[in-house]
Amino acid sequence: MSIIILILIGVLIGWLASILTRVEDVPGIRRDIALGVGGALIGGLVANKGVLLGGLNWTALIAGIAAAMLVPAIYKFVQRRGTS
Repeated sequence: MSIIILILIGVLIGWLASILTRVEDVPGIRRDIALGVGGALIGGLVANKGVLLGGLNWTALIAGIAAAMLVPAIYKFVQRRGTS
């Protein structure tokens, strides 16, 4: 159950990241969603001590949310820093 919750959190945060950064092309939106999902899964996996198929504790949920926000933000920062 925790893997489904983390995937949904990652999708929502990635989608919101694409809205906040005003990405209008479909590949960019998909990239932001994929980065959000990846961040949520990795953050949840680390905080839940490597268990994604069991229960989800609050620490893993918060870590998943934080990682889902950080990964797209770091990607955007590195991408903009490389172009200028």
